[in-house]
Amino acid sequence: MSELVLLLLRVGFLVLLWFFVFGVVYSLRADLFGVKVRKLPAEAAAGAPASAPAAPAAPAAKPASSRPASTGPATIATAKRLVITSGPKAGLELPLAGESLTIGRSSESTLVIRDDYTSSHHARLLLRGDRWAIQDLDSTNGTYVDGKKVTGGPVGLTLGSTIKVGATTFELRA
Repeated sequence: MSELVLLLLRVGFLVLLWFFVFGVVYSLRADLFGVKVRKLPAEAAAGAPASAPAAPAAPAAKPASSRPASTGPATIATAKRLVITSGPKAGLELPLAGESLTIGRSSESTLVIRDDYTSSHHARLLLRGDRWAIQDLDSTNGTYVDGKKVTGGPVGLTLGSTIKVGATTFELRA
């Protein structure tokens, strides 16, 4: 082979090597520091989610089973806690007092889940009006509600809906 061909091959392999190095550095940076979390269109326009306080609903009779009835949307008055039913933190109950709850591996998340299948900023549980909804934050393995993958925008939740993030499963309960 001529010296020119060898020189071009060497330069080509060097450029390819640098592409791999930059790819690894970018991937490590994203895992260590997370990715920028996007605001919802309503939050970006108004600065904060607009939600009027809802009137408390009359308490319903408890069903005989341990799982609450999922007859309608989870409202402020009925959904008071998030219960982890399976995964590394099974049995943990979180009160739903604020308007949003972030879920992920990052220490910045409200609920930190340390498992290999959860992204650093995986999902956001938010209150839209008087309904709870969940939004996937472009996670690698996805967020599932009752076995269906959350795509597009926030998905409304009902009491007893099964939410799966990584290897962890949650439910909204009264």
